[in-house]
Amino acid sequence: MPNEFAIASLGPCMVDSPLVEFHDHQGKTIDFVEDTERILVEDTLSVVEQVARRGDSFPALELAGPRRRIFFKSTEVRVGIVTCGGLCPGLNNVIRSLVIASEFHYRVQRVYGFRYGYAGLASPDGHVILDSEGVSEIHKLGGTVLGSSRGQQDVRVMVDRLIALGVNVLFVIGGDGTMRGALALAEEVRRRGCAIAIVAIPKTIDNDLRFMDQSFGYQTAFSEAVRAIDCAHREAKGAPNGIGLVKLMGRHSGFIACSAALASGDANFVLIPEVPFKLEGPKGFLEVLRRRLERRKHAVIVVAEGAGQDLFPAGEAEHDASGNIKLKDIGTFLSDRIKAHFRAADFEVNVKYIDPSYIIRSVPANPADAVFCTNLALNAVHAAMCGKTEMVLGMWHRRLVHVPIRQAISERNRVDPTGPLWLSVLGATGQPLAFW
Repeated sequence: MPNEFAIASLGPCMVDSPLVEFHDHQGKTIDFVEDTERILVEDTLSVVEQVARRGDSFPALELAGPRRRIFFKSTEVRVGIVTCGGLCPGLNNVIRSLVIASEFHYRVQRVYGFRYGYAGLASPDGHVILDSEGVSEIHKLGGTVLGSSRGQQDVRVMVDRLIALGVNVLFVIGGDGTMRGALALAEEVRRRGCAIAIVAIPKTIDNDLRFMDQSFGYQTAFSEAVRAIDCAHREAKGAPNGIGLVKLMGRHSGFIACSAALASGDANFVLIPEVPFKLEGPKGFLEVLRRRLERRKHAVIVVAEGAGQDLFPAGEAEHDASGNIKLKDIGTFLSDRIKAHFRAADFEVNVKYIDPSYIIRSVPANPADAVFCTNLALNAVHAAMCGKTEMVLGMWHRRLVHVPIRQAISERNRVDPTGPLWLSVLGATGQPLAFW
């Protein structure tokens, strides 16, 4: 049976890593990682016992880290970096660390940065030269110094460009749509028989990639979201029957809404895509909201952008440049429905609607995310220099691992409505198990 978690490689590693030269004052070298070292996909005792009883092999992910032998002669390597999709805290941290690790650890010949996502990779003048001096301060900035964009480009044109520039390693930073583009690039490279490693670094502020304890930028995002919730709480308490309504990111997964609500402690209702709800009826959201206002005179609602999409009239779906279905605006919809409902009942409410999405995603990474970004980038460089390809770096069971791109995008990471995170949200907010 084929190993679905095996990492593709450009070939055998025949070259000593430059890191072999490192020795401390006692003559000890660094701890290299062997390709045989693994992290179990499922590490609970019950699952391990079940697998052992069946006599099956244990599904496991390759441990990240520096290898003693590498594929490329690193001083001849040219590196490319591209950032795609929406902005996310930590992008510049990743770019900076990729450049510094390539230059200092592996002494690569040159590092190219491609401007405005895959569009820059498809353009004859869409690149810039990056070096450690030029990126030394960029981690203090939000956004990405390379720019970003959405939408597909011709894979053949992009690979032609990589070949023309002599790029041996391409680091792709983005979410699931970007990962699909990276996989297409790797397939075209393989079809041509080229020795170009394609290594991805997961950038999805929604924290929705598989085999990822978390993706970079997520901690910063929900930390910033807490500020919006705090402001909504103050606005709500400052008016008769005040309602603070905050819409947060989360197209298909409500992790930011859940984590921000828990961290704030001021949210009374959290609405996420994984848990459907109804507005009307004796147990519907609007009636429960009314009871809250009668009792406490204010309420704070946190809603993920992908929640309640079934409440809108059915129609032909529109798609953005990345192929994602364009979501209806649940924030303004809820605000309007709440106002209309209570107006009809002659019940005074004051709704304060806050959408901090673009503020949250464009801020610099906080210290925890900055450390995480650095570690992801450093280990991505280690992997690429070994000729590993069609893979993405991930944090799984608190260890950095190599995940095949196909596995990472095979399904979304979502909040389990029966799991501990959602149970914590219900306990912290006091909201009902369901609005029906």
